[in-house]
Amino acid sequence: MSDLPNKARVVIIGGGVIGCSVAYHLTKLGWEDVVLLERKQLTSGTTWHAAGLIAQLRATKNMTKLAKYSQELYGTLEEETGVATGFKRCGSITVALTEERKEEIYRQAAMARAFGVEVEEISNTRVQELYPHINLEGVKGAVYLPKDGQGDPANIALALAKGARQRGALIKERIKVTGVAKEGRKVVGVDWQSDDGSQSGQIACDMVVNCAGMWGQEVGKMAGANVPLQACEHFYIVTENIDGLTQLPVLRVPDEYAYYKEDAGKILLGAFEPEAKPWAMDGIPNDFEFDQLPEDFDHFEPILEKAVERLPLLAEAGIHTFFNGPESFTPDDAYHLGLAPELDNFWVAAGFNSIGIQSAGGAGMALAEWMDSGAKPFDLGDVDISRMQPFQGNKKYLYERSKETLGLLFKDHFPYKQKETARGVRRSPLHHHLLEQGAVMGEFAGWERANWFANPEQEREYHYTWKRQNWFENSAAEHRAIRENVGLYDMSSFGKIRVEGPEAEAFMNYIGGGDYSVPVGKIVYTQFLNHTGGIEADVTVTRLSETAYLVVTPAATRLADQTWMMRNKGAFNVVITDVTAGEAVMAIMGPNSRKLLEKVSPNDFTNAGNPFGTAQEIEIGMGLARAHRVTYVGELGWEIYASTDMAGHVFETLMEAGQDLDLKLCGLHMMDSARIEKGYRHFGHDITCEDHVVDAGLGFAVKVDKGSDFIGRAAVAARKESGPQNRLLQFRLTDPEPLLYHNEPILRDGEVVGYLTSGNYGHTLGGAIGLGYVPCAGEKAADVLASTYELDVMGTRVAAEVSLKPMYDPKSERVKV
Repeated sequence: MSDLPNKARVVIIGGGVIGCSVAYHLTKLGWEDVVLLERKQLTSGTTWHAAGLIAQLRATKNMTKLAKYSQELYGTLEEETGVATGFKRCGSITVALTEERKEEIYRQAAMARAFGVEVEEISNTRVQELYPHINLEGVKGAVYLPKDGQGDPANIALALAKGARQRGALIKERIKVTGVAKEGRKVVGVDWQSDDGSQSGQIACDMVVNCAGMWGQEVGKMAGANVPLQACEHFYIVTENIDGLTQLPVLRVPDEYAYYKEDAGKILLGAFEPEAKPWAMDGIPNDFEFDQLPEDFDHFEPILEKAVERLPLLAEAGIHTFFNGPESFTPDDAYHLGLAPELDNFWVAAGFNSIGIQSAGGAGMALAEWMDSGAKPFDLGDVDISRMQPFQGNKKYLYERSKETLGLLFKDHFPYKQKETARGVRRSPLHHHLLEQGAVMGEFAGWERANWFANPEQEREYHYTWKRQNWFENSAAEHRAIRENVGLYDMSSFGKIRVEGPEAEAFMNYIGGGDYSVPVGKIVYTQFLNHTGGIEADVTVTRLSETAYLVVTPAATRLADQTWMMRNKGAFNVVITDVTAGEAVMAIMGPNSRKLLEKVSPNDFTNAGNPFGTAQEIEIGMGLARAHRVTYVGELGWEIYASTDMAGHVFETLMEAGQDLDLKLCGLHMMDSARIEKGYRHFGHDITCEDHVVDAGLGFAVKVDKGSDFIGRAAVAARKESGPQNRLLQFRLTDPEPLLYHNEPILRDGEVVGYLTSGNYGHTLGGAIGLGYVPCAGEKAADVLASTYELDVMGTRVAAEVSLKPMYDPKSERVKV
């Protein structure tokens, strides 16, 4: 293979639509020495048999931005490369067969408007005009996106490949990657072998991108990187030619798990069935290339039966093709993008959950910009591979979870919906104690967490709806207990990272915006920032000793936050260790929390002895613990850290002593409703890497004058000088009935100016509460607050009060009493 170089700037592994897109976008940014290696032939894995649906609307603003970019790119590729992509904006219709689904798609339509996507709610009459072949029986509502499209998947990939070649990329087929060479945390080369085994070699490189699709986990293991995904069988049929059939919009009927695409006078009927069939558990065959999997008509038949009723013309049409091919799915139905946490130059773009065609353009663009600049172009937390927990690469876990994730694409996307498969992997030391007391568990980052507590005789499970769910009053009672008396909830799942060493103080002052030159026992709330002042992590940091700190992070971001610290460690003499499993954390919150602790411990919990923002070692019952006086619910309270071996004893001690005070066990749904009343930010929703810390109202936590430089200092100083470009406001609906979740459009004086980043019900404030950013460049706070505000809830405008300060206890007097 004399034309394969010995050295490249980047080697891309995999020649499906994703790999071709990454190569295309890197060369578009001017990269040279770009090499793409494909084990067989371009598109021969899963790209060639994709359905080619190209939708714009995704669950978040930035995912929608990427999908919109994809369809705009595909509209210009043919002119640029001369390769016909088959792209056409035929529009798409989604119909609802239940009132619950109708609310979901109407809420999505409202969200689309906030994201700048053209959308309309349409009548059944309009549905029939756009799609005359549909049987409207049972249709309760529909939405239409006129600029959605479809295309030829293989030709889109080949067009991207041609565009990359035109700018100098080397794309080689029939070359299999057999190994990845590493030195420390860096990849230094890729081993390859020709398809016939006659030749082999190594390409030294500065970076590697794993675009290997359903082989992505295997390639990740070569480099020591965790890339959790599992191939599943994916079915569709294509009819014979149907006389008189003309171009139609894409039709989705998620309540029947079906989608319909007209193509060249035929109908393609595809399915995301409720229980999927994982494939190739013993490994993908070495000779797999443009292969189909065995037919399983029995598995597909229930979908087809409903489809024939929904589109009666299918009853007369012959089946030309019954297709079964593999697609890869991730544990949470979001694809993997970004820098693998285990390495500093090994990138991943894989696991596209059967939406690879519509995602490829945007994902390739975003990853290329990230690789080029070293910083994410915008928040990619939904898909950043650092969200994946190490255990999620477990083969049995992936087998069980993937049965569910395929079908989740078309199941109702209810708020608070919990995964049902692959449960019980990570458990708090208090797990069985909580179950005995009526806990109803949810799953988060693999952790089983008590979300609410059932009353005696009450069913211990979720009944999902877009309205008030069956646990609404349970959570309200827990909320009242925290506000009026005392409650206990388990926070053991939150990440705990120990930073220790002779230069721990200097390192913390560099990595974080707070001032960590504090006495032992002091707790500092602050953020880790990037160079633009965006928030990479939202943490509390406790100084444990002269040389040790404990960093507490959200459960889902522990790995990402620790990785951020590792990548910015430089020459600082510190050791960074995950100690999450070492301690349980019991939050004791409410006006009577001090009374409870004084019943079980001889230590001093007064303001003088243990002021807000300090921690102390305590005796409790017959054991030992550490009491941190902080709160995420806006009340007097402590977080009690007990070693895993003593956690059960500490819990039993607190519960026994709490009987006299009517102590109530609470769940994490309560924690979220209480924190939003207080205006406390939720990382990943209200604050992300693209939200400036000053705009987020958190400038107080960043100390630009602490006497040492830190990441993002210049950006913070500049924004403090210029004033915020946006303001994060708190909203309360004046009508107590509607509910808020997130992404509801914000209207200022009648114009859409943004959307809610998070929402919940404020049981004390008596209405739904939301947080969201409003642009305010050059405006004073008073001018922003003087406007009239409404929120779009399912297409209805609802008046809202607004505030910059917390609507609940704005001076935090209850916290420091």
